[in-house]
Amino acid sequence: MTSKSRYLELIAWREQHIKERQFVLFLSFLVGLFTGLAAFVLKMSIHGIQTLLTHRFALDSANYWYLILPVVGIFIAGWFVRNIVRDDIGHGVTKILYAISQRKAIIKLHNVWSSVVGSAITIGFGGSVGAEAPAVLTGSAIGSNLGKFFKMNQKTLMLLVGCGAAGAISGIFKAPIAGVLFTLEVLMVDMTMASVVPLMISSITAASLTYFLMGDQIMFHFTVSSPFSIDRIPYLIILGIVCGFVSLYFTRGMNALENVFRKLNTPYRKLAFGGVMLSLLIFLFPPLYGEGYEVISSLLAGNSETLFEKSLFYNLRFNAWAIILYLAAVIFFKIFASTATNGGGGVGGVFAPSLFVGCVTGYLVAFVMNHFLGFKLPVENFAFAGMAGVMSAVMHSPLTAIFLIAELTGGYSLFMTLMITSVIAFLTIMVFEPHSIYAMRLAKKGELITHNKDKAVLTLLKMENVIETDMDIVRPDNTLGDLVKVISNSNRNIYPVVDYSGKLLGVMPLSEVRNIMFRPELYNRFKVSQLMISPPALLSSKDSMETVMNVFESTQAWNLPVVDNGKYMGFVSKAKIFNAYRRVLVHFSDE
Repeated sequence: MTSKSRYLELIAWREQHIKERQFVLFLSFLVGLFTGLAAFVLKMSIHGIQTLLTHRFALDSANYWYLILPVVGIFIAGWFVRNIVRDDIGHGVTKILYAISQRKAIIKLHNVWSSVVGSAITIGFGGSVGAEAPAVLTGSAIGSNLGKFFKMNQKTLMLLVGCGAAGAISGIFKAPIAGVLFTLEVLMVDMTMASVVPLMISSITAASLTYFLMGDQIMFHFTVSSPFSIDRIPYLIILGIVCGFVSLYFTRGMNALENVFRKLNTPYRKLAFGGVMLSLLIFLFPPLYGEGYEVISSLLAGNSETLFEKSLFYNLRFNAWAIILYLAAVIFFKIFASTATNGGGGVGGVFAPSLFVGCVTGYLVAFVMNHFLGFKLPVENFAFAGMAGVMSAVMHSPLTAIFLIAELTGGYSLFMTLMITSVIAFLTIMVFEPHSIYAMRLAKKGELITHNKDKAVLTLLKMENVIETDMDIVRPDNTLGDLVKVISNSNRNIYPVVDYSGKLLGVMPLSEVRNIMFRPELYNRFKVSQLMISPPALLSSKDSMETVMNVFESTQAWNLPVVDNGKYMGFVSKAKIFNAYRRVLVHFSDE
């Protein structure tokens, strides 16, 4: 018996003996297990490389190795991606969104391991990005390929992709609640009990494995020395607004810089430009090295002077003005360092950079208020809240930000602090930017699956599935009598008028001839060319379904012709779209 025959027998046995819902729960456990292991390997690889390369660096002077290591890292990572993987593995979360909305939740098999290798090299050598997006892509690839192996349907594949994402966030941060919320806020179409339970299983399994392998310590040690006070609400609102604008700069600035790198048409130009930029920035501002989690730990402990270690500015670490300018420069240049890392050939995400920028922003806001206005605000609490604020606004996921920061730090007693800052920052950026940093690229192409259920389901519909090509065609030289014969054998109330070359000339609605169609004496007097009218709008087969519905809404039409390069292709009816919409909605939300 061949291996293929055994495989098909296994699938058949599973379908006969294990119920679909129970098997999905089992798969969600496997996804959590494998994803948690992948997150552990990734974290240990990054930590091991960084320790090997930097453990002997002097703390009180500049280290010239910073001019070399990041370039070496993105060179190796870029070579690995081009020559071994031979596929683009950047922008992991954006790729998952695209896979869900456009590729039926299918993610390539190499993503199970390629993102782990690429990001470990990039970040270990100092790349100023995060490992979370590569871990999420890895987890989602594990879920997608497990589902494909067992021949699960598209609905289950989408769920397993979400399970992988939840497990990745949970495993890398030891944050099971945040893992589930990240998947529901950022990736999923809808929330039902049938989807939440598998997500929870994957998230809990990944977190449990991480606790088993790494111990039960939280990621950032944060002692709540100053509990929440209602008197601080105005200052937290100010912090939230500042975080919103910093996030706007982060999002738009990073996209603008990515466009610069896209114009560099060879990998080596990108490497040279990105490598020089990254190395100089890390040499001047060592906090930009790697993920920046050591900086976050220092600021949560109130020790800003540790940011000056290994830098040219070590002797200024206790000068208030130097601290302000240094922190402001770190915030400003972080997006340059992160974009240079990915643009130069490295592999990483913006999850960690958003936490980093948020923490520094929160600390800086409190420090400035204390120094210039004489307040006595707890800088540690504001650094803590700033992480939630910037992350909430950059990713458009306030619930994920609130629970992630609480789980990362154990600061559950400051939930109000997190909630106020996170919500205000989110509301601030929503005024200017309707999409998260992950979704912006897809939104511009009309390929974004959203959390507005109507838009989400419309994204899943395809034009080719709703174009009707069997409409009765009439010619411009047909008489009214010819038209009446067509009408008598049809159940339509509109007919395309097409010439012999296939060009659409107009449409012939039944309403235009209803008052004369029963008068035989007029049958030879009128031609279709005299009776036809222009359609209110033309559609293209390449239009997104959201665009199509917007055209229907603006024209108040019920039927519109589809024309490509001047040639008539068919008709789209609003009724058929509504029927297709209902079928998709039932398919994805029936439980």
